Formats: sequence, C-alpha cells, structure tokens
Amino acid sequence: MAAIPSVNLAGVEKEMPVIGMGTASFPAADLETTKAAVLEAIKAGYRHFDTAFAYGSEKALGEAVAEALRLGLVESRSDLFITTKLWASFAGPGQIVPACKMSLQNLKLEYVDMYLIHWPVRMTEMVWKTPVPEELVQALDMKVVWEGMEECVNLGLTKGIGVSNFSCNLLDHLISIAKIPPAINQVELNPFWQQKKLREFCKEKGIHITAYSPLGANNTKWGDNRILGNDVLADIATAMGKTTAQVALRWVYEQGVSIASKSFNKERMRQNLEIFDWCLSDEDLDKISQLPQTKGVTLAAALGPHPLVLEIDASL
Repeated sequence: MAAIPSVNLAGVEKEMPVIGMGTASFPAADLETTKAAVLEAIKAGYRHFDTAFAYGSEKALGEAVAEALRLGLVESRSDLFITTKLWASFAGPGQIVPACKMSLQNLKLEYVDMYLIHWPVRMTEMVWKTPVPEELVQALDMKVVWEGMEECVNLGLTKGIGVSNFSCNLLDHLISIAKIPPAINQVELNPFWQQKKLREFCKEKGIHITAYSPLGANNTKWGDNRILGNDVLADIATAMGKTTAQVALRWVYEQGVSIASKSFNKERMRQNLEIFDWCLSDEDLDKISQLPQTKGVTLAAALGPHPLVLEIDASL
C-alpha cells in the first residue's frame, strides 16, 4: 500500500493525513463497537480521526487511542491527527472554551489537532430530538464564537481551528473578522456534490477543504446508493480493477481535497486507503464532471425546515 500523503494547513505546524476515519454513525454505534473499529483502523494505517460532540463518539475514540498507545500500535499521541467539533448548543458567549474542554475530557486528551464549528447556527438549548423548535435556532454570532475558537488555540486546547458547512459568504465574513483564519472547511463533497465554486473560493483564500460523505449521504441515513450504485463510476472501476468506492475517493483526492470516510468494516477500511498509487484518466474525470449534482446532507433534515435553516442550506 502506498504511503498516505499529508497536507499543510494554514497556521498549523503539524501536517494532516489526507484521509481520515470518520466516526459518525446513524443510528449511533455503541462505545465498544466504535472503539474496536478505531483500533482496526489504526492497525490498517489510519492516523487521522474525525469525531464531534454531536456524534457521541468522542469517548470511544479516546479509549481507542489510549489502548493503541498501551499496545504500541502508535508510538505517541503526536503520531495521530484528531479533529472534533463545537456543537451548535455551545455556540454562545462564554461557552466555546468550556465545550472544547468537555470534548477533551471525553477524549482523555490534552489537546486536539483541529477544532471546527460544526454548523453555522446556534441552538439556545441542548436538544436531543429533531426537529428542533424554531425558537431555539438562532443565527451564529460569528465574532463572539470565533473569538472563543481563537482562545482555544491560545490556551493550547487545539492546534488549529476551522469550520464545517460554511458557504463562501460565511467564510468571507469570518475572514474579515478573524485574527486566526480558518484552516479547514469540512463540507459534503463527492462526485454527486462537487462544490466547484466553494473549492475555487477556498483555494484562493488558503482554506483547505475536507470532504465528509465522500461516498454519498441522504439526509437521515449515512450512505445512499447514488455513488456505489452508479454505472459511470462502476464502469470506470471495472476497467481499472478498482472498487466503485475507490474511484469516488480517488476523485475527491484529485480535487485537492482531504477525506473523512466512515467505515467500520475491516476490509473496506483497507480498500479506502488504497487510492494513492494510481490516478484517473482525463476521460474518466470528464465523465465524472458530468454527473448530476444533488446535495445529500441538509441542515433542514437535522434541525427542521425553519427560515434561517433553509436560507443556510440554500447557500451551501
């Protein structure tokens, strides 16, 4: 297997492996299942792990990291790149640093490598059921929240900060007020949601994009059949002796984008890493560029079709 490349991030000393293991499951996996999957991923060669408070997977990831260190699967914490995210219920004045510390407590770590704003909205209460009542969903106070994110860096709680699900307009506003610019924007990106405008904007501004749902997603379930069942991608895969998933992941990588791909299947974990010693032809890229575009993940599906939420979805 070819070595996993890394990418330099603006303002962050440590390089980030371009493929990471996502840990979001729907419905949520239990702690032992997630822990076992992370340990298998480390054995397979993964060194980048993506979690979030909202996923409920921080504790399992933290236990897996501790076990991997105990077993000598990795030499030190610094060998791993770990990302977690600020949930919308903690995106208010005075909440950001405590929320980051809570995630670190869950992870049993002294710092994370990347801390992201999960969604560009605030919820005024912690809500466990959806849809969320409209009166609890507010616009994000970008200045207040980003100052809290910057404080997390200054306190050494995270090495870098960024965002998730941010549009070009939101990023433009953030850049105008930030002392520490966002290093990453994590968004849905795959052959069926190619994000050309956003990719060009982020490249110009020095913001790296990480793709979630690189194999497709459909609102309330993780992973639909648009990609894995697509004839165009399947034909390319057959001709190359690859899987359809590998073709989709390779396409994402060739766009200069890193990948957070969730699989708890041992064989698919390994297959997902085997995308770095071959490339797609210009003809293949042209075919993929013509695939119909449909967004799979919407904020409205998670929170409800509120006016503010629909406005944000329309901008993404």
